[in-house]
Amino acid sequence: MLRQYELVERVKEYAPEADEALLNRAYVYTVQKHGTQKRASGDPYFSHPVEVAGLMTELKLDQQTIITALLHDTVEDTLATIDEIEKLFGPDVARLVDGVTKLSKIEVMTESERAAENLRKFLLAMSEDLRVLLVKLADRLHNMRTLHFIKNPEKRQRIARETMDIYAPLAERVGMYEYMREMQLLAFEQIEPEAYATITGRLAQIRSQEGGQVDAIALAIKQALAEADINVEVTGREKHPYSIWRKMAERHVTFEQITDIMAFRVLTDTPDDCYRALGVLHQTWQMIPGRFKDYISTPKSNGYQSLHTALIYENSMRMEVQIRTREMHRLNEFGLAAHWAYKQGGSRPDGQVGWLRDLIEIVDTSHDAEELLEHTKLAIYQDRIFAFTPKGALHQLPKGSTAVDFAYAVHTDLGNAAVGAKINGRHVPLRTRLSNGDVVEVIKSANSEPQLSWLGFVVTGKARAAIRRAVRAKERSEVAEIGSKLFAEIVDRLQQRIGKKAIDSAIKRLELRDEEDLMFAIGSGRLSDRQVMEALVPGSTAELPEDPEWTRAEKAISIKGLTPGMGFELAECCHPVPGDRIVGLRRPDKKVEVHTIDCLTLANGVDADWLDLSWGSRTTGATGRLRLVLYNRPGTLAEVTQIFASNRANVSSLNMIQRDEPFGTYEVDLEVADLAHLTRIVGALRASEAVAEAERL
Repeated sequence: MLRQYELVERVKEYAPEADEALLNRAYVYTVQKHGTQKRASGDPYFSHPVEVAGLMTELKLDQQTIITALLHDTVEDTLATIDEIEKLFGPDVARLVDGVTKLSKIEVMTESERAAENLRKFLLAMSEDLRVLLVKLADRLHNMRTLHFIKNPEKRQRIARETMDIYAPLAERVGMYEYMREMQLLAFEQIEPEAYATITGRLAQIRSQEGGQVDAIALAIKQALAEADINVEVTGREKHPYSIWRKMAERHVTFEQITDIMAFRVLTDTPDDCYRALGVLHQTWQMIPGRFKDYISTPKSNGYQSLHTALIYENSMRMEVQIRTREMHRLNEFGLAAHWAYKQGGSRPDGQVGWLRDLIEIVDTSHDAEELLEHTKLAIYQDRIFAFTPKGALHQLPKGSTAVDFAYAVHTDLGNAAVGAKINGRHVPLRTRLSNGDVVEVIKSANSEPQLSWLGFVVTGKARAAIRRAVRAKERSEVAEIGSKLFAEIVDRLQQRIGKKAIDSAIKRLELRDEEDLMFAIGSGRLSDRQVMEALVPGSTAELPEDPEWTRAEKAISIKGLTPGMGFELAECCHPVPGDRIVGLRRPDKKVEVHTIDCLTLANGVDADWLDLSWGSRTTGATGRLRLVLYNRPGTLAEVTQIFASNRANVSSLNMIQRDEPFGTYEVDLEVADLAHLTRIVGALRASEAVAEAERL
């Protein structure tokens, strides 16, 4: 364990301006707070944060990070508070310690590779400052180094699996390759002890039998290239035991079939030298067919450039060789082709890997704390949020997502049935926006259905598509229901029995799919009465007059049931049209008001005499009122007015009464011939892509 003065000296070596008193205070504070607490190894508990701080000094991190490493367990495991830490060590340290504490409280779920990847992203997103992650990874690395002291094998396995699935790949993501390799090795030893023992044993055997084989081969490669007058730098290594095991498992091969147990890297001055070196190596040693890759002439999509080949050395030993220029190597290791992107299928690294190296360079060359903080801000996943189900399943959503978006992310059926939500145990409206780490419980009902208004606040494409699909399905059924009523009227006019066979024949003649399709076509006005009658009974329309061209000039109203000469007016509250069942309200010295039988004015009770009325035979038109909810986009009104025009309806009034993005609500007064005419128009409107809702008022 590092002594107090040793830790301070380490920091002062690369940061002479560091506050020695503050570092000493942090060291003493963690010793005092952890007191007599012991680790599984029997060491004092404070030895752990001290060692984590030591790991941070190896990366030459700033004093705030070192102090955070010393204090990272105090809030969780002692009586220390964030407020107390802020008073003693400043707001920056308090914020970092709070970040590490929050990450430590996250319950790691590793049921699948996808869940593990989501959690890695969640850890990144939860940490605004990269230094929080560095401390957390160093914390995990030191815990892995002392894992063997834990007596419970199941606990060791669980911690090792978390490390393998979450923390090692996370270390790779931020460029901490040494951490990654050591975590993988220590976790591999616990998870697959037999495989670990076998592979490390075989590597030790190779080492003992062949001595300094790696150095000898590297020297032989350098000499062969020097004889060809090619200036190179050659390095060699043994394959990482976990990498060997993973390759054996993935390729279903034996230890002897692994070609890169020994791997060598050749760095040259120019691309021409790369190809010259490749020719020399292929002439000197036999190449393994199918193992050559030219990523210089055809770089990977992430910019990675190198020549890869596999050779058979003396005694049939296989080795992998990578040849690249020094500039390519710098770009590959520090730029576009970061190691993690190369290993994980060539996806772009998005710059995460360079941040750690930039951070270390900034600490080496600059002592500006503001500049350091600016460079350590974590921008990745800033446009994403991560939320949990009550059972712990993690879902990634765009920033601004609501409880409805979350419901559809879990399952479309859950979204369709949602009626409410609980976020972190508290009831909230469905439009409530989610924050990172929220636990969301969706309340559902079997009788619920998606609401059109949800489109005003959902942000995910899946939710929007599902809502539109459900609303359209509902509208289609309503239009088909209207069509069924109109179809019954058409059949009555034919004055002959129409059976299933006649309907099936009509569907074929009209080139429709099924009966529902027929009713929808009738209700939406896509088929005229004549077309339907002719399809049902061919020749039945031969002697019928042509469809009347109803116009405003032909509008006339007569009412049966009134005393001759009695004045009347059609009520503005319900706008009755011919075909509606109607009643009259008679008050002294006033005209008779004509209402529909289901008008709300009648239901509320009125002080007037009721008259039983009906429409006269001379009635040819009236005004109906519709309420329309239209999408706010160019051409919407034009499409709606075209529907009115094609159905020969005159618009006497059109008013916008409400705007609620992305919708506009309108009231429209239409002069129509009768109820059937108005019903057809409503059906056509509901079938239109421009119309969200259409209903008669």
